[in-house]
Amino acid sequence: MTTSVDLSQSFKAYDVRGIVGESITEGSVRAVGAAFVDVLGLAGSRVLIGGDMRPSSPEFARAFAEGATSRGADVVMLGLISTDMLYYACGVEQAAGVVFTASHNPAAYNGMKMAKAGAVPVSSDTGLYEIRDVAQRYLDAGEIPAVEAAGAVTEQDMLTAYASYLRSLVDLSGIRPLKVVVDAGNGMAGKTTPAVLGDTVLEGLPLRIEPLYFELDGTFPNHPANPLEPENLRDLQRAVLAHGADIGLAFDGDADRCFVIDEKGAAVSPSAVTGLVARREIARAQAGDTVNGAVQAPEPEPVIIHNLITSHAVPELVAAQGGRPVKTRVGHSFIKAVMAAEGAVFGGEHSAHYYFRDFYNADTGMLAAMHVLAALGTQELPLSELAAEYDPYTASGEINSEVEDKAGAVARVLQAFAPSLAADATAAGEDSVSAAVDAEDLAGTGVLVDRMDGTTVTAVDGTWWFNLRPSNTEPFLRYNGEAHEAGTMASIRDTVLTLVRQNA
Repeated sequence: MTTSVDLSQSFKAYDVRGIVGESITEGSVRAVGAAFVDVLGLAGSRVLIGGDMRPSSPEFARAFAEGATSRGADVVMLGLISTDMLYYACGVEQAAGVVFTASHNPAAYNGMKMAKAGAVPVSSDTGLYEIRDVAQRYLDAGEIPAVEAAGAVTEQDMLTAYASYLRSLVDLSGIRPLKVVVDAGNGMAGKTTPAVLGDTVLEGLPLRIEPLYFELDGTFPNHPANPLEPENLRDLQRAVLAHGADIGLAFDGDADRCFVIDEKGAAVSPSAVTGLVARREIARAQAGDTVNGAVQAPEPEPVIIHNLITSHAVPELVAAQGGRPVKTRVGHSFIKAVMAAEGAVFGGEHSAHYYFRDFYNADTGMLAAMHVLAALGTQELPLSELAAEYDPYTASGEINSEVEDKAGAVARVLQAFAPSLAADATAAGEDSVSAAVDAEDLAGTGVLVDRMDGTTVTAVDGTWWFNLRPSNTEPFLRYNGEAHEAGTMASIRDTVLTLVRQNA
């Protein structure tokens, strides 16, 4: 084993990501596998292990298994899986697990997403840093002490069960025929799409799938598997128009996020998708439903989670449909925690992560895509018209500014919009920008200031808002904004970005 790897370089708040051979190695992964068992108390229990299509994933999965079995856990190798397949497996098997993936990061990267039994996330708040510290001690010592009774290794294929479960949640068998272009980006959707939406493991659906980059290739030869960047959607947009398709779907590398393109080649905002799915899930919960054979009691006021950067159209729609919207910070560990605490039926983020109570409170891009297909296929309007109802306002999208003094930049913005808070923000430093969880109605300024996650400034009349959120890992200040009128959105965006970048 090597002592040259500093695990603090790859352990992030929600997962592990690093450059293969540098900040994440076979030896460090083996130590993490052992520490995973130790910290979570998994000796004598099963640990599920899978990986995506990156070249290093198989060897890392084997190394993790070696570390886990050496500390007494029984390992179940799941083979090639998407991240939401891991969540399904951890939920249905009630076992902890890990998937090797770096999601949308370039080919040089790999990493780990971990979950406890029931798909409960392992994050910095729930044991991830303890796993890091124990693994670091093993690395520094140069060995992992083996237990007397090492664990066994078996294999299990979850693809058919995963596909069947998703189909039990959204019935697509009776929709009108749809032509669907799917850009898998050479990622794991190239395996899961034919299984769930096609006919490789189950009976076919009224869907004609036009595949784009379904070949599993972790070097990403066609474009990065990051649909959040508009340039990575260009091939899909052209293909939708060329095929005369009803809809386009784009997945990221580990297929836990899904982006939607309408029949005109325009992107449907994740907020619109959140609103559309929320309406369906509210109606289903209010009516009562049967999930996996269990009859659910009707819920008079289903809870929907949305992060603070999601369009204000989402909580407005939820309330209008008889649901209760709950706002939370950005990030999957926060969303999942609030989902569990509130018993929420669904949650959505601006980054195209969609969470479902019936999917163990975990995020799955495929299930969100199925809801969109069901909504589209049970009526006659084209997607562009259907989605317009859920997207009434104008959004800026996320805009990053490279700023060293993030607190100073926020203070300049507050000086312009809420002068009484500017001095406090500057004096306390950038940590204070995100510290308080409150909203202040600033008399005479016409704005509310909320510090749940970064700094959100909202017009008292609700016609516009913007958020400035400092990155935890990069010198970026992230801007998101929205307004009822396009001109207002552009004016406020330009004013704020000018102030943010003033001394850059």
